[in-house]
Order: sequence, then structure tokens, then C-alpha cells
Amino acid sequence: MTINIEYEAEEKLDLPWEEIIQKVVLAALDYEGCPYEAEVNVVLTDNEEIRRLNREYRDIDRPTDVLSFPMVEYEKPSDFSHVEEEYADCFNPETGELMLGDIILSVDKIKEQAESYGHSQTRELAFLVAHSMLHLCGYDHMEEAEREEMERRQREILEVGGYKR
Repeated sequence: MTINIEYEAEEKLDLPWEEIIQKVVLAALDYEGCPYEAEVNVVLTDNEEIRRLNREYRDIDRPTDVLSFPMVEYEKPSDFSHVEEEYADCFNPETGELMLGDIILSVDKIKEQAESYGHSQTRELAFLVAHSMLHLCGYDHMEEAEREEMERRQREILEVGGYKR
């Protein structure tokens, strides 16, 4: 398992962010039954940079809390049965790990939303990583049923890690 983490924001999180990210990524992959060793890239940035990326990739000109860039498309969420056949180029040739994708987090939004929702920055970071990991596994929340399923899974992943509101 490789979890590459880059901290590019000037604003610092006063918590063990590396440990939290690693714990939640692993919990999400276990929960979703990923049959492969995986590689995930995580970048912690600021509102300015995430706004630029949101504008560039989603045509939305405002900062957001997290962006997910999955490498694999799924017919059904967390159905990895087709990955080796259809996404052979998504396996790192040096490690053999499945490159799931990239997660971009706004440190500014983590702080703002933790305060706004009345919970810790630790919980907010863990929530956003769990949310994004589900996107990397093919989940979405465009329709009500999808949103409810994703929220249930997020809650259960966070409970495994002991992250409470």
C-alpha cells in the first residue's frame, strides 16, 4: 500500500494529519473489499489552489472542500472484477499496486467546516478522506439513493476508525 501525501498549504493543521489520512484510506479500502494493494495520492492545499483546480476540471469557479480524481471507472461501485482486463495501465509497473487516483483537500475548508459543523478538524479531515475514497471506488451522490448509500458507507468507515461527530 502506498499513500503519497503532499502538504502544499501554508496554513497548518495542528493534528496528526498524515496518520489520519493513512488510517482512513486503509479503512475505506478494507471496507470496500479492494482486492489489490493500492496507491493513492493525497494533496493538502489551500482555497486558492483548489478553486483553480475546481474551475479547470469542473468549470466551477469557487473553492471546494475536496476533489477526487479516480483512475478507474466502475460499472458498479467497488466492483473491481474488470480492473485487470480494462485498466492494466492503472497498475504501477514498479510496485504492481492499483493506482486508484488523487485526492485534493483544502486545509482552509477543513478548518472552516469543522467550526461550522461543530466538530473537530480531525473528524472533518477523516470525513473528507472517507468521502473521497468512496469516489475513487466508484460511488457518487448525484441521486438521492446514491447520496444515502454513500453517507451510510462514510459513517461506517468513520466508525471503524473511531471518528465521531
